[in-house]
Amino acid sequence: MEANTALAPAFARVTEPAQDAADLIVAALAALGVDYVFGVPGGAVEPLYNALARSARRGGPQAVVARNEQGAAYMADGYARETGRLGVCIATSGPGATNLITGVACAYDNHVPLLVITGQPPIRNFGRGALQESSCTGINTVAMFRPCTRYNSLVSHAEQLPTKLFNALMQAQRAPSGPSHLSIPVDILRQPLADGLEAPDFAGLLRRAPALVDLPAVRQLARLLFSARQPVWLIGDGCGEAANELMQLVRRTEGRFITTPDGKGFINPRHPSYRGVFGFGGHASAAELLQGEPDLVIALGTGFGEFSSGGWSTALLNSRLVHVDDSDENLMRSPMARLHVRGHIKSVCEQLIALLAPSHQGQEAQLLPFLHPQMARQAYEAMVDSPQALRGDSAPVKPQRLVASLGERCPPQTRFVADAGNSAAWAVHYLAPHDQRSARMPGGAFLPAGQERRMRSSSWLRVTMDFAPMGWAIGSAVGIALANRRCPVVCLTGDGSYLMNGQEITVAAELGLTVLYVVLNDGALGMVKHGQRLAGAEPIGFQLPQVDFAAMAAAMGIPGHVVRSTQDLDALDFGALLSRRGPTLLDVRIDGEEVPPMNLRMRTLGTAR
Repeated sequence: MEANTALAPAFARVTEPAQDAADLIVAALAALGVDYVFGVPGGAVEPLYNALARSARRGGPQAVVARNEQGAAYMADGYARETGRLGVCIATSGPGATNLITGVACAYDNHVPLLVITGQPPIRNFGRGALQESSCTGINTVAMFRPCTRYNSLVSHAEQLPTKLFNALMQAQRAPSGPSHLSIPVDILRQPLADGLEAPDFAGLLRRAPALVDLPAVRQLARLLFSARQPVWLIGDGCGEAANELMQLVRRTEGRFITTPDGKGFINPRHPSYRGVFGFGGHASAAELLQGEPDLVIALGTGFGEFSSGGWSTALLNSRLVHVDDSDENLMRSPMARLHVRGHIKSVCEQLIALLAPSHQGQEAQLLPFLHPQMARQAYEAMVDSPQALRGDSAPVKPQRLVASLGERCPPQTRFVADAGNSAAWAVHYLAPHDQRSARMPGGAFLPAGQERRMRSSSWLRVTMDFAPMGWAIGSAVGIALANRRCPVVCLTGDGSYLMNGQEITVAAELGLTVLYVVLNDGALGMVKHGQRLAGAEPIGFQLPQVDFAAMAAAMGIPGHVVRSTQDLDALDFGALLSRRGPTLLDVRIDGEEVPPMNLRMRTLGTAR
């Protein structure tokens, strides 16, 4: 492996010691550029909230109070995905910590870097039945977090904190990234640190990590590309930082490209070389491209889970595959591949561009022209399963029509986040934002208005893959909107998900965040209902009461609209909804008989008929 930069020094002397252990934690977060810490206060983490109050007065990291600790974890997840920085969430001991676990597990399986801090009663009270004790002599939360964290430790002495905090921060952000958990007794958090304490150089973590690249493997891939006929590029969720370079490679190799469901948000879905999503909610055109047996498939930034591999499809996972990733954990998922290229994906792409210039035809391939907006729209509609559902008037509203309208009518810089279940399936398949002015960057990648710097996690569409909890999008939308107030956020969620986590909309209201919550209301757990029908199973447990979610929002002081027909939908002014300060809720009465593109899920469950 070869590195482009040198490692920063790991330690430096602290000239002005922090007031107490909690202040040291907050100072470390400030050094890492963290703006917000999400959580719910409690007695066991009171010193941390005291430190955050002092920090906020100085313009440093400040506390955001969620309504449930699970929502705090989802907010930290959304913040991390939008900024590319660390997300941070806090919970008190006992049930506060256990409420966090689902959100932490989601971040773990989706490689989202989080620092998770939970409290404990005073260490002297361990084993005595202290209130909400969650040490090894109580409800052992450290043991609970072990399977879903990259680093996990109890801080039993204040002297341990600097080193354990440094280790936690490093492990959270190295590949494969994910959550790190520290459980800290309240007496340790409030303990003054010794003068002249030798502590880690937390600011050094801001320096760019070495861009490691396996150059011999990159050269071998370049040789394969020279001889390949129209290769296929598969863009996964780890490719955001490299989207521009990937589009250049598609052009230079005269290839075609597809995406995983969670990779779609990094590209322009109306690019003339795009053949759709492969995997959950995907397009037949993508599957047909792979089934046509291309001589080379280059997959980048994916771990080949069920949803992103088409249920471990042999059309993808075979000896034609080249797998590029910076995570050994991901590379281990493709033992059948012809070649593994280990390295920082953007750096790998840059090396390939240099090696392929001039192209294998002796000169660089001509830039593929973008289609006229109307032609581009028709080309994308030709990919989808039910293009007829995108047009016409109906009541209730066809979900296909709803999602297509959102893509057409929301501002081009909008961030979309789709909840687990039918919402994700509809969004992955039908959502295609289009900027009438320009949806292009060099190479055809999508860039929101303002030409902002592309970061690893910057995406116009976010979904969860390997671990997909209902209600994740509701909190994640808050974190995204708080991280980037220039871009409005649209959260697609179902009535079942909203009934689980909808209270987090009040955080968006409190903070004046521009989030449009779109509730797909069909009075059912839709994926359960359709799954039972498709499998010929007993129809049980999917019914939900008909709820007026707009009235619920109004009770919270939030504007809400009930959308019963396409006429109601067309009458909405999305420009106004997505420019007001604060959230808005749309209760959309959708046609619950429309079946989402979920056949992949049925096949992998073994219930397809």
